[in-house]
Amino acid sequence: MKSRRQRAILEIIGAEVVQTQDELAQLLRERGMEVTQATISRDIKELGLIKVPVSKDESRYAPPSEAAQVPQAPDRLRRLLRDTVTHVDSSLNIVVIRTLPGHAHAVAGAIDYSHWPEVLGTVAGDDTIFIVVKPVEAVAALMAKIQGWVE
Repeated sequence: MKSRRQRAILEIIGAEVVQTQDELAQLLRERGMEVTQATISRDIKELGLIKVPVSKDESRYAPPSEAAQVPQAPDRLRRLLRDTVTHVDSSLNIVVIRTLPGHAHAVAGAIDYSHWPEVLGTVAGDDTIFIVVKPVEAVAALMAKIQGWVE
């Protein structure tokens, strides 16, 4: 039942704009599946569904594969950097960002989804992010960008 329901969820969000768990539950009920909000919530988490923007004020559920196709909103990234970053430093081609405890993954994810060409990738712990930069000459400009958004 669970795998059938989760397949149905993926089919539904692939075919329709679903903005809320209530909408998703109703669409599953229309397919003859009785579900609770708790079940929907667990399925969304297990499937790794994300919310992607449809317009300025609306979002919809999507599979995690769509995350890379959605440009990271610069305002959100700026807000994350401003609100959570405590220190920025570098060594050769690695920029190190220190955040408040528990925030490194969110900041690293936002940086990854920003698709900055000089960023090869990020690695995040609880409060520390390593950003690998290429070419090494791009480190100073990247640090200036980040520090400008932190202040």
